[in-house]
Amino acid sequence: MIKKRIFAGIILIIGLVLGFGLFRSFSTGENVKNDIISRHPFKLGLDVSGGTHLLYKADISNLPQGGVNDSMDALRDVIERRINIFGVSEPIVEVETSTLSGVKEHRLSIQLPGVTDIEKAIAMIGLTPFLEFRTQSDKPVQASVGADGNVVIDQDSQFVPTELNGKYLKRAQLIFNPNTGQPEVSIQFDDVGAKLFEKITSQNIDKVIAIYLDGVVISAPVVRETISGGTAQISGTFTPDEAKALVGRLNSGALPVPISLISTQTVGATLGGEAVNSGIKAAVLGFLFIAIFLILWYRLPGIVAVLALSIYVIITLLLYKFIPVTLTASGIAGFIISIGMAVDANILIFERLREERAKSQKTADAISNGFNRAWLSIRDANTASLIVSFILFWFGTSLIKGFALTFGLGVIISLISATLITRVLLKALPSMDGTRLGRFLYNNGIK
Repeated sequence: MIKKRIFAGIILIIGLVLGFGLFRSFSTGENVKNDIISRHPFKLGLDVSGGTHLLYKADISNLPQGGVNDSMDALRDVIERRINIFGVSEPIVEVETSTLSGVKEHRLSIQLPGVTDIEKAIAMIGLTPFLEFRTQSDKPVQASVGADGNVVIDQDSQFVPTELNGKYLKRAQLIFNPNTGQPEVSIQFDDVGAKLFEKITSQNIDKVIAIYLDGVVISAPVVRETISGGTAQISGTFTPDEAKALVGRLNSGALPVPISLISTQTVGATLGGEAVNSGIKAAVLGFLFIAIFLILWYRLPGIVAVLALSIYVIITLLLYKFIPVTLTASGIAGFIISIGMAVDANILIFERLREERAKSQKTADAISNGFNRAWLSIRDANTASLIVSFILFWFGTSLIKGFALTFGLGVIISLISATLITRVLLKALPSMDGTRLGRFLYNNGIK
């Protein structure tokens, strides 16, 4: 019994410390700014905090039909990685398809929570270059006479696209030409890109291979021999600062597909502070009503359940901070519902405990047998809930995913709190078998 009470005391102390730390994290005082919990604020979704929505159209005209989906997935990953470098919390980057006037378009939808400056948002995406390699065309070059009387050569007819583009870029670095001292950019392809580069150079010896960046030729070297190893140099009229900036941009992610901005929108917090305040109010009131019910109906075990439930809420909120979980309006709803799931497990345990005590068993034996009998029902119910949350997260949209994540996480934590924390605390209580006080404290209902 002493060991059980020691374990129960440790759990309560840990819960108290975590709860105090969580309470301090809501404060804005100077004395808590360096607290580890305070340094991890809650991340709020676009519908709560507002932000920017950008819609881009992808140019897939030069992609093989079978490689469109892979290229769009790669584009999404590169954009998301690029945005994360700028510290935007939990951007939502999704690939979309739209049929307009019978023409199928591939689009990229980008939501940036907390970013209300559209120019800044566009700059984040616009700084990501589209790198591609083109070979010299065998067809006649198209030319026209400009307004100044000079002949203008159509570069798009002079060079034809290849499969090799920024999708296969591994890294870039700044170098200086040992002969001229001019800055150049050395690029290294991955294994697939290295094979493509070797194939292209072997088929275009004594021909020009043009290197395009954002649709503009920046270098057009003549291939003298097959180049293996997957390394190439980009030379041009770079200053050292320009070459260094280009290296940083390429390393942060070269686009595998060119994109053009077709829509911008500043999204206000559709629910904003009202949603947060309403969610907190609903959670607090729901918790209080549940706590009152548990204590009045289940008495001493009800008090234990309230303590376990409090620890459950603290642990869940801390995980939201440290994972971190982006809290949308639907995510807040998932958290509130998960509190109800946590109560459900405790009710099953207490009902089984009452049935075991009715068999004239000692309190300690009734607790062990009650948990064993309740476990199967708790396991099956929580497993079903987890399956549903997994399906919603896997197949749902971003709005539904927020609900599924918070709900599923809450179910897992409630399962642990009900079967571990509640059990330890109950076993640490005095049994008081055979006494009138014991019968009152461990019975339930209105008696």
